[in-house]
Order: sequence, then structure tokens, then C-alpha cells
Amino acid sequence: MPNFTGTWKMKSSENFDEMLKALGVNAMLRKVAVAAASKPHVEIKQNGEHFYIKTSTTVRTTEVNFLVGEEFNEETVDGRKCKSLASWETENKIYCKQTLLCGNGPKTFWSRELRGDELILTFGADDVVCTRIYVRA
Repeated sequence: MPNFTGTWKMKSSENFDEMLKALGVNAMLRKVAVAAASKPHVEIKQNGEHFYIKTSTTVRTTEVNFLVGEEFNEETVDGRKCKSLASWETENKIYCKQTLLCGNGPKTFWSRELRGDELILTFGADDVVCTRIYVRA
């Protein structure tokens, strides 16, 4: 089983602004979000199938606890409440489908994959995908 535990710093990011646009975030909030999320601090603790992920930026900190294969509550990147279900897509990749609790919006998901010394985080909103690559801090 892969070990996601560690502190991670972002090395690169692609399509974050485009994904926020797909989520319907206005231009001013996108500008703030892109600046704030340019250097996120990510802490992951893993105990078997149980994960704790804390993501901190200058504007917001999010924390999520989940067990792979069990539904849990979290928020989409733009702050809407959803039910999520994480599953192993491959030996080294967790895929998480998000379902909004109320209202309409694009279909969203995230995945985290260990690839060598890198953590590949992917967010999706319908057909728009944001990829962020992290290295251990």
C-alpha cells in the first residue's frame, strides 16, 4: 500500500483559474483564490485506509478525514457542501467523486496519486481539469 503521509509543497499548477471559472467563481474571487492558493501547505496523515488531509493557504484552511470506500462530507473547491466517496482507482491513486448536497453545478471530483517522489492532485469540474504537482517538504 502506498504511503501518502507527509508534508507537501506545490511544485506546479495548471488550469486552476480555468477550473474556478467552470465552477462559476467570479473574476475578483478567482484572482484572490489563485494568489492565495499559489503556495498551499498540505499535510497528509494515512493509517491504512484512513486519511486526514489538511490544506492551508493564506486565506483558508480545509481539513478532511475519510476512510476509503465510505461516504463522507466535505466541500468542493469553491466551498459548496457535498457528499464524497473515495476509492482506489489504481494501487497508487485515490479517486473521489463529489455529489452536491443541494443546488446545481458541474460534476466535480478530485484524485491524488503517488508517482515516484511526487503527489499528483487533480481537481475536475465537468470537462475542466486542474493538475497540481507536489513534492515532499
